[in-house]
Amino acid sequence: MTTITGAPFGTVAGRAVDLYTLAGDDGATVKISTYGGIVTSWIAPDRTSRQADIVLGFNDLAGYTSEKYLKSGPYFGAIIGRYANRIAAARFNLDGVEHKLAVNSGANSLHGGRRGFDKQVWQGRPSVAGVDAALELTYVSADGEEGFPGQLSARVVYTLSPGNVLRLEYSATTDKTTVVNFTNHSYFNLAGEGSGDVLGTEVQIAAGRFTPVDANLIPTGELRDVTGTPFDFRTATAIGARVNKADEQLELGDGYDHNWVVDRGSEKGLVPAATAYEPRSGRLLEVLTTEPGIQLYTGNHLDGTFVGKAGKPYTRRSAFCLETEHYPDSPNKPGFPSVTLEPGETYSTTTVFRLSVR
Repeated sequence: MTTITGAPFGTVAGRAVDLYTLAGDDGATVKISTYGGIVTSWIAPDRTSRQADIVLGFNDLAGYTSEKYLKSGPYFGAIIGRYANRIAAARFNLDGVEHKLAVNSGANSLHGGRRGFDKQVWQGRPSVAGVDAALELTYVSADGEEGFPGQLSARVVYTLSPGNVLRLEYSATTDKTTVVNFTNHSYFNLAGEGSGDVLGTEVQIAAGRFTPVDANLIPTGELRDVTGTPFDFRTATAIGARVNKADEQLELGDGYDHNWVVDRGSEKGLVPAATAYEPRSGRLLEVLTTEPGIQLYTGNHLDGTFVGKAGKPYTRRSAFCLETEHYPDSPNKPGFPSVTLEPGETYSTTTVFRLSVR
C-alpha cells in the first residue's frame, strides 16, 4: 500500500518543520522536509535487493541549519529558487529597471541569494491518489525578497509512483514581471551515501552543446559543441574518466560544474536528459525534464567537513548533482531561453527521476 506520513522535524525561527515519508509497495522510501523542500533521504534497492540511501543529507534538522552548513551552502536535496544557479554581478534589468540581488557567491548571486527557497519553511499538504503518494509544498515569496521583484506564489509537488519514480512539478505566479528558475539540488551516490567517490559512475547526457564559463563560473553566452572535449557525454562515460584532464573549463570549475543544452528538437514536453549508472550496485538513475538545460556538478567542493547519515564524511567527489533548469545568468543573456514571468502567466516545469537496476 502506498502511504505518506508526517512527523515533527524541529523548528526554524519558531516555525514548526515537518518531515514527510513517502513509501511505496516496492520498498522505495523518500523523506522530504518542509524546511527547504529538502529530499533528506531516498532509500532504494540495488541489484541484489540490498537497500541503501542514495542521497546525501543529515538525520536531523540541526544538520541543515547549523552555522557551518549555512555558511558553506552545499544545498543538500533542497528546492532552489527564485533563481537556480548564478546571476552575474547579482543584478539584471527588466523593462529598463535594474534589480540588485543579494550577493552570496563572490560578486554574484547564487541559488536565490542568502536566504533562498532552500532556507524557507514551506506549507506541506500530503495526499494519496491510487498508487501515488504526493506532497504539495507552497510558499509565498514577498516582493523584493533577496532583491527579486514581485510577490511570487510558488508550488512544488513531489510524487512517488511505483517503480521508484519521483516526479517534481514546479509552478509559480507573480503580481509583477520577474524572473524564475527552480530546480532540486539532490546529491546522488548510487552506491549509497557515504560509500566513497562517484568516479566510477557512468553518466550519459543528451546534449551536443554546453555553456562554457568564465573565471567567475558565469556563462560566456556561447553554446559550445561538445565534440572532442571532456564534455561529450553523449555516450555513457565514467565521471572519473576525464574529470582531471588538462582542460580550461574543467580547471575553471574544479571539475564538472557546467550546464548542458538538452537536445530536445521540437519536443516541448518531458524528454530524456541524462542517465547515471553505478556498476557496483547496478542502480540506474534516469532524468527526464521539460527544462532546456541540465547542470552536472561532481561534488568538487565536498571536503569531509560534513558527516552524513551513516556517520561517514562526505569527501571530494563523493556525489554528483543533475540539476534540471534554465541556463545560468539567463536574465543577462538575451540569446538564452527566457526566464521572465509576467503577471497572469503561470511558470510550470516538470522533472522526473526514475530509479531502476540492471
